[in-house]
Amino acid sequence: MKLSKLLATLSTGFVLATGVGIPAAQAATTLTMSSWVSPTHFLTPEVFQPWIEDVKRVTEGRVDVRILPKPVGGPAQHWELARKGIADITWGNFTYEPDRFKALWFSEMPFIGTNAEASSVALWETYEKYLAGKPAFQGVVMLGVGLFGGGQIHHGSKDIVEPDDLKNQKVRMGGPIQKRLLEDLGAVPVAGPGPKAYELLESGVVDASLHTIESVINFRVEGKLKHHTIVPGGFYDASFFIAINEGKWNKLSEADRKAIMSVSGEKLSRLWGSRFDVQNQAGEAKLRAEGHSFNEPSKALFERIGAVRERMLADWAAEGQSYGVDKPMEMLEFFEQRYKAHAGN
Repeated sequence: MKLSKLLATLSTGFVLATGVGIPAAQAATTLTMSSWVSPTHFLTPEVFQPWIEDVKRVTEGRVDVRILPKPVGGPAQHWELARKGIADITWGNFTYEPDRFKALWFSEMPFIGTNAEASSVALWETYEKYLAGKPAFQGVVMLGVGLFGGGQIHHGSKDIVEPDDLKNQKVRMGGPIQKRLLEDLGAVPVAGPGPKAYELLESGVVDASLHTIESVINFRVEGKLKHHTIVPGGFYDASFFIAINEGKWNKLSEADRKAIMSVSGEKLSRLWGSRFDVQNQAGEAKLRAEGHSFNEPSKALFERIGAVRERMLADWAAEGQSYGVDKPMEMLEFFEQRYKAHAGN
């Protein structure tokens, strides 16, 4: 063998044995996430960041998620931002687009449950069984869903206990379910996002506002809302998604997709709900300690709320074909059964 060939052979063997000269491992994939709440809102440190750390851990650093310093659109735009790939991952409220996601209206009606962990996991199971793959959800891959454990009625100056207490009261709300509830109960709904509640209360535009207990504190309106009506099972709820652009998802390796789903889906939905439970319980304790008034609706008001719920459910179920669900009430019953199982009822 010529000396040049011998040296070349030895050099190749050295490279293979030591790794010297082999290109570095493929660079990590960084996914962008758009979030429309403040970095200090509990969702960021208690839900999103732990999940991001889980993703990095289970993919052995091959996939990282970076929350953008500012959202790339308004809250109501976040489904489309993910679907179109403007941000890789987004989260938001399904009923910010009420017509597209009418199949999920049942989850925002009264009495859906005040255990957010149980309801969030039940919603994930319901989504997987009845809704995954439906046209409304195409273009993204669902990473998790969540509910917030029952929104309630909070008033600035009086207790809401009897049906007449709500008549002609201007109440900040969001979404079609809340609007219908308030109208049928004789109140005057005023549309506005939760973060605008302080401004609306301060200016006298509204008398009351619909919130979870935690958001009375997290939106800093506890000084304006001192009277809290806690409806058993919740006055309403809100359904949320965490989703990734389908094209971006498909570019990840099969191993990384499998790893990410091992810390998403039911696990991420459970994390979402459990943190809302902690926040709601801590919020109520804080407001009670500060001397706020807490009440439950009278039997008459509770029954009125139930009657409105039944009418809304009947109207919703009658339109099942329009949102691609053949048996809407069966879907609701499945959700309720799974909720009871997870809540231990």
